[in-house]
Amino acid sequence: MSHPSGIQLVGKLLDPASRADPYPIYAEFRARGPVWVEEMSTLVVTSYRDCEILLRDQRLSAERGRFFQADQTDPFPADAPASVRRPWFLSLDPPDHTRLRRLVSSAFTARAVARMETPVARLVDDLIDRAAERETFDVVAGLAYSLPVTVICRMLGVPQADERLFHGWSAQLTRLLDGFSDPGGQNEWVGGMVEMHRYVNELVADRRKSPRGDDLISELLAAEDGGDVLGHDELVSTIVLLLVAGHETTVNLIANGVLALLRNPGHLAALRADPGMAPAVVEETLRYDPPVHLTARVAGEDLLVGQAKAPEGSLVILLLAAAHRDPEANQDPDRFDPSRPQVRHLGFSAGPHFCLGAPLARLEGRLALTAFARRVREPELVADPPYREHINLRGVSELRVSHAGVVG
Repeated sequence: MSHPSGIQLVGKLLDPASRADPYPIYAEFRARGPVWVEEMSTLVVTSYRDCEILLRDQRLSAERGRFFQADQTDPFPADAPASVRRPWFLSLDPPDHTRLRRLVSSAFTARAVARMETPVARLVDDLIDRAAERETFDVVAGLAYSLPVTVICRMLGVPQADERLFHGWSAQLTRLLDGFSDPGGQNEWVGGMVEMHRYVNELVADRRKSPRGDDLISELLAAEDGGDVLGHDELVSTIVLLLVAGHETTVNLIANGVLALLRNPGHLAALRADPGMAPAVVEETLRYDPPVHLTARVAGEDLLVGQAKAPEGSLVILLLAAAHRDPEANQDPDRFDPSRPQVRHLGFSAGPHFCLGAPLARLEGRLALTAFARRVREPELVADPPYREHINLRGVSELRVSHAGVVG
């Protein structure tokens, strides 16, 4: 029997029919080892060991724009704010990445995030109260989608009446973040990006005139490191990144966690009985069905990964979700088991680009999953959920649950 070629495997992965369960395709990739896809000038890497090493390898560049530059035209209108052309620090290499990350990081330390526990827990309870007024409720719309955007908007000091704007913009910009944008949808994300930058430019200008001191924008305006400060466009670009990247990924973390618990009622009952299990449930969700399925780098020089070569300038795709199911990293990897003694995952990446928002995502995931298990009585899946079109930021578009009311 002939094995599918690299490009055929990529085709299977891109097929919308694979969205509900891409894991068998990841297993096929893993069985082949690192796969060079000639038609795309791309090396696809799937073993846990290789992915972890390459995330820390300084020969790989996060400046992915360089790979796609040749066929890129500027999509933005002439009157768009200058900040819209400023790359996100997510897509920069040291020293630029190091400098920007250091200036922003103080707001996302574990200690800074721990102070938010009470207001976030209150918000989770409010959302569950509201959602549970209906006989069935959609966990995505009612909890997973609303929580992270509300939290980040309140951290930034966005007026409550404007929070709904960010829901729409964030949904549009996910196309860009997914990395597999449909070119036909380009205008959709371009419009959202420009509008969001205009709004954030005004918000920053307003905060510069009258700093409040208790919000993230005021903190970022005051952030200084050895005399270095964030420039205006850098600040606006960073705020847009925090809003988009921090939102869509946490939506998937919460929804994927609830879905895994509903399909594994024994673990749901265990979490209900012992809320102290919640951190383990979050980590296992990040491994078993992660919010981010892949990341890409550009080879800064010729690389050899196993027996596969990636020439300088080629793209290296790290299939993180495939690496998490590597049996050499996690025993019995296709089973959802929060009680496993060790969980190895790259859900927040590794190395210099380790996710800055990890403490906040863990807090939101822990509080949302704990409250769902403790408060929602007899929850059951109404139907297998539909998936959004995204390959990288893969998640359900709806998660409808029936229930017998909520515990006060």
